[in-house]
Amino acid sequence: MTNPVVHFEIIGQDPQKLRDYFAELFGWRFDTSAPVAEAVSEPSDYGFIDRVTTPDGGGIPGGIGGGARYPSHTIFYVGVPDVEAALAKAERLGGKRQLGPARAPTGLVIGHFTDPEGNLIGVAGPA
Repeated sequence: MTNPVVHFEIIGQDPQKLRDYFAELFGWRFDTSAPVAEAVSEPSDYGFIDRVTTPDGGGIPGGIGGGARYPSHTIFYVGVPDVEAALAKAERLGGKRQLGPARAPTGLVIGHFTDPEGNLIGVAGPA
C-alpha cells in the first residue's frame, strides 16, 4: 500500500461525553495533554486514544475531540508526503477541498476533502 491510513478521528460538540461513551463501549483510554490544530478541535479538548493494538501490534491511532462550534463527523487520515499536492490532486479528480493545509502544534500538516460522493477524507503529512 503506497499511502496507508494513519489516524482516525471522531469529532463532536461534546468531546468529553464522546470520550466517556467510547471508553465505556470499547475500553479506550485517552491522553488529553497534547494540543491539536484548532481547525480540527478545540486544542485543549482533544483526547488521543492510548494506542489500542491487536496482539501482533497492529491498530490505527485515533482521537476524539471537537467542541461547540465543530460539526459532528468521523474521518480517517491517509498519510501523504505533501498535503497540498494531495488536496490539489483530489480536486483535479472531482473532490472538493474542505480544509487545509493546516499545521498542528506538533508540526504535522493536515487537510480535508470530500470525494465525489461527499465523503469526508483527511490527509496528513510532514508538509
